[in-house]
Amino acid sequence: MSHPIRPFRFGVNMVTFGSGEEFRERCRRAEEQGYDIVQVPDHLGLSAPFPALAAAAEVTERPRLGTFVLNAGFWNPALLAREVATVDQLSGGRLELGLGAGYVKAEHDTAGLPWASPGGRVDHLEHLVAEVSRLLADPDHAPRPVQQPVPLLIGGNGDRVLRLAARTAAVAAFTGGRQVPGEPEGTMKLISPAELEQRTGALRAFAAERAEPPELNYLIQYVAQTSGPGEALERLRPYGPAMSDEELLAHPALLLGSPEEMAEQLRANRERYGFSYFTVLDPCMDAFAPVVAELSGN
Repeated sequence: MSHPIRPFRFGVNMVTFGSGEEFRERCRRAEEQGYDIVQVPDHLGLSAPFPALAAAAEVTERPRLGTFVLNAGFWNPALLAREVATVDQLSGGRLELGLGAGYVKAEHDTAGLPWASPGGRVDHLEHLVAEVSRLLADPDHAPRPVQQPVPLLIGGNGDRVLRLAARTAAVAAFTGGRQVPGEPEGTMKLISPAELEQRTGALRAFAAERAEPPELNYLIQYVAQTSGPGEALERLRPYGPAMSDEELLAHPALLLGSPEEMAEQLRANRERYGFSYFTVLDPCMDAFAPVVAELSGN
């Protein structure tokens, strides 16, 4: 393989909030279970990312804290730099800034924000990355982040976003999904394993000049400790209706089996795609915890 084999790293994305105490308890449990990073998404209808990460910082000591991922269209550089620097300060330098171009038009409409073309959204993401990086590196910027630089994660699959990640990011994050043609904006289906492999290969080619290429992250959509694939396949079918059973069962977005079998799948996915940093959604964190215990640091 032409990609470096990195140690595993595991994140949990907090998509359910509940009460403040329930959220804090889940953050504590993530730390106890060995997760390396607690992440929060950026969607209307879910918790605001930076206050949630500040709360997570108060009740944890070891895990890093990440936005996964900010919707670039919601932010301008000066206001984002202030949020990033504040939470990096409050957490003692544990923040990982995750950014994406955004894919849900309805959220922009609700917020009264413009909805640009795909190219326009990537233009704004590029501008945001450049300006926030410049502001946070400025010794006169107040507040000051603890980290120099704050690690940047960029999420996406298209060539322009991958080129941006290849130039600027510590982490390139792949969802393995794409907009379904003819469906409402935000309707996503998984791309095939072969296409995903092509996308990770493109990222490595774009990053060929870097001394150390970005770490590769993947968002796992579904985790089930099951011994038989039959029932699981029916649950998985909506994620990839055009895929064969073999493709679905092999897809890195979907993890099935015993903890040992899941660990073996992740080793295979690291070998095939270069993914070493995996994120699960918090409803799956307990089911995935034995895999974290088995693989952390390996």
